[in-house]
Amino acid sequence: MSVTHILPRLQINTGLAHKILMLFLRDAVTKIGFERAVIALSGGIDSALSAFLVAEALGPDNVLGIRMPYKTSSPDSLADAQAVVDALGIRCDTVEITPMVDPLLARFPDMSRLRQGNIMARTRMVVLYDQSAAFNGLVIGTSNKTETLLGYTTIYGDNAAAVQPITDLYKAQVRQLARALGVPSQIIDKPPSADLWIGQTDEDELGFSYDVADQLLFLLVDERYTVEEAVAEGFDRAFVERIWQQVRLNHYKRTMPNVAKLSNRSVGHDFLYLRDWGG
Repeated sequence: MSVTHILPRLQINTGLAHKILMLFLRDAVTKIGFERAVIALSGGIDSALSAFLVAEALGPDNVLGIRMPYKTSSPDSLADAQAVVDALGIRCDTVEITPMVDPLLARFPDMSRLRQGNIMARTRMVVLYDQSAAFNGLVIGTSNKTETLLGYTTIYGDNAAAVQPITDLYKAQVRQLARALGVPSQIIDKPPSADLWIGQTDEDELGFSYDVADQLLFLLVDERYTVEEAVAEGFDRAFVERIWQQVRLNHYKRTMPNVAKLSNRSVGHDFLYLRDWGG
């Protein structure tokens, strides 16, 4: 698959992206009456970059990072999350989710790893939103554009947040910005993982690399290439069709729940923007 010539298209102006995202976070949090933020720290690059951005936007003392390991989580993930805390000087707490997760897993002993992972992701979000209320801070998301388009997220789990700062950055672009902002190199260079069990990696579960997926998704989404045009760029047809189907089928994860329309101004249809609030 000859696609290396596409890579330059994913290059971003890291200085401009940094400024836009930092100002976006400051505006998105403060304009609705918050001054603080809560963020899950997994030890991965996405949460690390998001933490770097929000700490700069709001100030380190106004950010609470939560580490939420399960008993099968890698000890390295805890250490890498701590490296982010130490680098930024943000507040931190660690909440072990094993006692919350295990009773439900025991109730359904034939549960697949997918179901187990979903329960862990949603349990972490329960903890995060509870701490959001306790800390009076808005929940900041950590999902990137690649996994969001592919649906490689748990709805009402890791994709639940009030604000998503890096969801318009492909994984390759997340790495670029993370290096520019000084995210610890051991976090940038390690294989991406949801840290559901030791040895689990995103790319093993997806069945392809982020680098290849980024390039194809950029063409299909940002450049609006057809399947035929993407194949002409050197991508395998079966791979293009598989990825495009995955993007289409997971669209429901990227939108608010569908609302049945009955009135002239329905939530999610006509009543959408700040200007609709009046006052």
